[in-house]
Amino acid sequence: MARPVLTFLAILIAGIAIYVLETARSGVAFTDRFVGQTPVTTLAQDGADGPNVVIAHGFAGSREMMQGYGLILAQAGYRVHMFDFEGHGAHPLPMSGDVTQIEGTTRLLVDQTRAVIDDVADGTPVALLGHSMATDVLIRVAVETETGPLVLLSAFSQAVTPEQPKDMLLIAGQWEPHLRDFGVDAVQMVRPDAQEGEIVQQGEVIRAAMVAPWTEHVAILHSRAGREATLDWFNRAYDRDRIVSAPPTGWAFLALMAAITVLAGAVAGILVPRVDLPPSHQPGTARFAATLAVPALVTPFIALPLDFGVLPVLVADYLAIHLGVFGLLGLMLQRWLWGPLALGWAGFGPFAIALLALLAWGIGVFGFALDRYGANFFPIAERLPIIAALVIGAIPFMVADAQLVWKASIWRRIAARLALLVSLGIAVALDLEGLFFLLIIAPVIVLFFFIHGAMGRAFGKRAGPLVAGIALGIILAWALGVSFPMFAPTGGGA
Repeated sequence: MARPVLTFLAILIAGIAIYVLETARSGVAFTDRFVGQTPVTTLAQDGADGPNVVIAHGFAGSREMMQGYGLILAQAGYRVHMFDFEGHGAHPLPMSGDVTQIEGTTRLLVDQTRAVIDDVADGTPVALLGHSMATDVLIRVAVETETGPLVLLSAFSQAVTPEQPKDMLLIAGQWEPHLRDFGVDAVQMVRPDAQEGEIVQQGEVIRAAMVAPWTEHVAILHSRAGREATLDWFNRAYDRDRIVSAPPTGWAFLALMAAITVLAGAVAGILVPRVDLPPSHQPGTARFAATLAVPALVTPFIALPLDFGVLPVLVADYLAIHLGVFGLLGLMLQRWLWGPLALGWAGFGPFAIALLALLAWGIGVFGFALDRYGANFFPIAERLPIIAALVIGAIPFMVADAQLVWKASIWRRIAARLALLVSLGIAVALDLEGLFFLLIIAPVIVLFFFIHGAMGRAFGKRAGPLVAGIALGIILAWALGVSFPMFAPTGGGA
């Protein structure tokens, strides 16, 4: 497809997506404040007098990720309060306590949630909505104190009993079989023959388990069926009848992110002066494979002894070291096996323009859209040292990667990405307990290559792989730095 046509379609899609996403926010005021040190965002229409709803996110999430559910409730007249758990989003304190003990980290999160509930309570029991990790926390809150109805997304908890919580809807994604089973089990505590989709009641206990079609653990946060069922559940509990249709924000969000990625090529064509680049000198298959295999296999054995664990973030220290060692080994092998590196340098001026343009697009434009509609992307001050440490390792890795895949076939690009994932997998196998969290953040790295890797290629075609490598190293460190939950195992909670 010709570039002008593709650009036009991307602009059109972005416009439609923004219209859908902004319509979902229309009439709802966002008010930020703190309860103690907990950041809280309240969503409400002008003059809203509906019941209060407290919304909690999952592990490695943030309050921004929960706005799909918060907005439909606010549009229906509820007063919605979304907050960041310790160690997540904009909360300045790391998570703390013993994660293996209920009276450790979980106890601190329960206390934090109860503080938010106490702050917004006005005499009417507060409704609760949570995703993933938060579901166990909210169930324990409901067991300990009087609350309103609960809606739990992708839920699991050992605290559910036939009597508690009394009023609970469990929603699981279609592609979450184990969590769907948990929801059915919780309902069958009330009536043994209950099935998914049924509402069952015995005395004061009322429960239901439903499936959100075509969703998994993350997509459920934009499920139209899930959001509409949530509103129905709360309306039933509070005897309200205001109905709001859930807009297709999930597809709109994905379309906007894709459009921004595609438009990077047009932005590079307008802003970045083309420099004279040497021809591609991709090596033969054997040399290319060696350039991948040696860092992938050797890096874990070098990086593990160097992991000092000084950053208040799970595995961030190790990941910075792993990326740096992998990148430096890759650059040395490229120079040895390939000859002179074709990094592309046409003077400071063109280099600076290209670098700043890619950073502005990848962090500014893409980051603004992500932060507004999907997940937090702008760090608080406490996260800046984490990002700085990650930059030290991410830049050499991304420079080596950009050189490795510059003008390479798609199969070589895929092989290069798989080499990093295999290397991280070897590290996890060598230290499963200490590095298990690497498995959880692997999807973030994969998405980064899909999205920002495409942006980097667009700019690299005009300015060379060095620009793409440095900029993408900074963006990768930024993305990981804002995504990692901060954790201090021996610290105290708020």
